[in-house]
Amino acid sequence: MRFDTIIIGGGLSGLACGIRLQRGGARCAILSTGQSALHFSSGSFDLLNHLPDGRAVEHPAQAVGELPEGHPYTLLGTEFARYAREARELLVQCGVAVRGDLDKNRLHLTPMGTLKSSWLTLSDFRTFDSPEELRGKQVRIVNFSGFLDFNTAFVAEALESYGAECRLESLSLPEVDRLRVNPTEMRAVNIARVLDRPDLFDRFVAALGAYAAEADLVVVPAVFGLDSTRYAERLARELPSVALVPTMPPSVAGIRTQQQLRRTFEQLGGVFMAGDTVVRTQIVNNRVERIHTANHAEVPLQAANFVLASGSFFSRGLVADMTRVREPLFELDVRHDAERAAWYDPRFFHRQNYLAYGVAVDERFRALKEGRALENLYAVGSVLSGFNPIHEGCGAGVALLTALRAADQMK
Repeated sequence: MRFDTIIIGGGLSGLACGIRLQRGGARCAILSTGQSALHFSSGSFDLLNHLPDGRAVEHPAQAVGELPEGHPYTLLGTEFARYAREARELLVQCGVAVRGDLDKNRLHLTPMGTLKSSWLTLSDFRTFDSPEELRGKQVRIVNFSGFLDFNTAFVAEALESYGAECRLESLSLPEVDRLRVNPTEMRAVNIARVLDRPDLFDRFVAALGAYAAEADLVVVPAVFGLDSTRYAERLARELPSVALVPTMPPSVAGIRTQQQLRRTFEQLGGVFMAGDTVVRTQIVNNRVERIHTANHAEVPLQAANFVLASGSFFSRGLVADMTRVREPLFELDVRHDAERAAWYDPRFFHRQNYLAYGVAVDERFRALKEGRALENLYAVGSVLSGFNPIHEGCGAGVALLTALRAADQMK
């Protein structure tokens, strides 16, 4: 089978690249081994929350000039702002409604109830300019009995640290309560399948209304809206004091985002090959000629261009042994510290250097192998080197912006 471009990886970066290329007239295929990290999303897209030295970033467009050479954003140069705006536009065009912009990071509630700085937040969730907005507020934290992926005690502790006064409440609907018969069924996605029915959602809204009448803010887990935002939009209209909080994984809003992006890619004519894995690659004269996958056996997949959007260690886009970090599909050049002791900090919550390890690329995001750029292989997203997505809060931004830039290099 032959395509214009084959993208290895069906997460945020791979889908954004595929959508951009399909809209430009290319014929693309995406190979996706398993679930995207979007399934674990907390409802936001980070662009740049901290500089490498730990300084907090309020205005990403201004702070990007302070990043060190080798960070993926530095390869974008003066086009950083343009790609950030176009990335936001791409999400909106795919039906992923977001609030926020490039000018200033805003705060949103995490699954633990803390306020986290972010670039874009899904429209399901409200944003704050300052923790002071919570000071003195009467808050009711409402959960379904037995739902453990929303820890109300942690949420209350966090909100009280901002000056709110919290009370925990329990909500019961027979159809949801029945899920507790099997503890593995009491998950956000399964609750959403129950609540995403008009009659049940009516009763859910009515139950929340009683709490909203006596509180400034009603905090509820985001366990509905698996297929669209219409329920969240209705709740915002009828009970504006209700604030949704993303749950611990799996994330209903994250799964919906993944589905919306994939749906757009396929509606544009792209081919999404779910559950397929690359098992062999062939490089001839500094070009990727073909790849073989588990599902297609000896039938090769060929393309004019290839994109590596395989992710980092989480998705095995990078693998490590006792002496080195490697990229397993093409054996590309990987930047990492030579001494294993420098890879990590034994203090769990401190900066972990290994998160900045990844594939080396040239200024066009073409992957390097033995110091030379492969002519038709581009690397995007978290497989790249030079940035720490956790410490810097830039994972989604790097995924989106590098995907769009690489797609433009193939035109």
